[in-house]
Amino acid sequence: MSADEVIPLARPVIGDRERELVDEVLRSRQLSLGPMVTRFEEMWAERIGTRHAVACSSGTAGLHCCLHALGIGPGDEVITSSFSFVASANVILYTGATPVFAEVDPLTFNMTPEAVEAAITPRTRAILIVDIFGYPAEIPALVDIAHRHGLALVEDACQSIDGDYDGRNLGTFGHPAVYGFYANKQLTTAEGGVVLTDDPDLYRRLKSLTNQGRSDDGAWLVHSRLGFNYRLSDVHAAIGVAQLERLEWMQDARARIAGLYQDRMASVEGVTPMYEGPQRRSWFVYAPRLDTDLDRDLIIGRLEADGVSAKPYLPCIHLQPYYREDRGHRPGELPVTEAISASTVALPFFCEMTEEQVDRVCDAVDRAIRAERAGVPGAVGVGRA
Repeated sequence: MSADEVIPLARPVIGDRERELVDEVLRSRQLSLGPMVTRFEEMWAERIGTRHAVACSSGTAGLHCCLHALGIGPGDEVITSSFSFVASANVILYTGATPVFAEVDPLTFNMTPEAVEAAITPRTRAILIVDIFGYPAEIPALVDIAHRHGLALVEDACQSIDGDYDGRNLGTFGHPAVYGFYANKQLTTAEGGVVLTDDPDLYRRLKSLTNQGRSDDGAWLVHSRLGFNYRLSDVHAAIGVAQLERLEWMQDARARIAGLYQDRMASVEGVTPMYEGPQRRSWFVYAPRLDTDLDRDLIIGRLEADGVSAKPYLPCIHLQPYYREDRGHRPGELPVTEAISASTVALPFFCEMTEEQVDRVCDAVDRAIRAERAGVPGAVGVGRA
C-alpha cells in the first residue's frame, strides 16, 4: 500500500495566509523579539478575555515557567494526573519538586476533586490541573480545594485550546492556564505555547523567565533573575496569527469530524465512543476505548496494515520507564487511570478529514475487532510503541 493511501493520525492546516505572514517576518529580518510575537499575544489575550498572554517555545516551557515563577522547588509536592502527556509531570521534576498522581474519573479521564483532596499532604504546594483530550477538568471544585488548602494552581490546557467550563474561558479562573501549539493541536505554530493570566506580577516574571531572565524594564543584556531560553520566534508566531484568524472554522471542522466519528462508532461492537458530558469538549484527538477483551496492540496492527494510522494513547506517566526506574512507581497504583490507558486508541483526526475517510477508519476498526474475535491471524506487533 502506497504512502498516499495511508490515513495519517494528524495533519495541520497550512495555507496561503501562513505563508504570507511568515514571508512578512522573513522580509522584515526581525525573526525574534519582534512585533509578530506581540501581535500573537495580544490576539490571545483579547480572545480569551485575560489581561495578559505570554508566548513561549512550547506548552511544556509555559508550564515549567509557571511553576518556577510560583516558587515551587525541592521538597514540595505537586498533585497532577498520570493520564496525560509526560510533560505534565516532567515540568514538576524540572523544579526539583515531586509529582503526586491523583486518580481520574472513568468518563472524563480528568482528575476527580475527591482524589486530589485525598492526595494533599503537608508538603503539597500546588495542583497542576490537566484538561485531557480537550475536556475541561472540574475547575470550580479544584479552585475551591486550592483556596481552602492555600495551594497554587496551574492549568495544563495544552489539549484544550480555546476551551471553557460552563461557558467561562479556561485561563479566566484566577490561575495561569497554558496552551500548547504542537503540529497535531487545534491550532499550531509548529512548536510553541502561550500562558494566559490576569496577574500583572506573574506576567512580568513570565516575560522575563522566557527570555533568559531579562530585567523587567527590558534593559539590553541585563538579567535580573535566572531564566530560560523559552522564547517563541516571530516566524512561529506568524503561523499562529494566521491560524488564530480562522480558529473558529478549524474548531467547527474538528467538531464536525468528531460528530461523524461518534455516530459511526456507536454502532461498532467493542468500542465505547468518546464521552460527551455537560461541558463542551475542544476536540483535540479522537481516542475511543476498546473493550477489555480486545488486544489493543493487535487491533492497532490490523489497522495499520489496512492503511489506517493508530496509536496507543495515552500511556500512564507513572508507568513510563523513567518513572518506574527512578521514581519507584509500579502497576496497580492507579487502577482507573491504568484501565483507561490500556484501552484508549488514537485514530486519524484532523480538520480536512473527509466523511469517506471517517467511514473507512470506522469500517477498518469494525473489521479488526471482528477478525480478532474470530481468531483470524493479524499483523502482530505492528502497532506496538
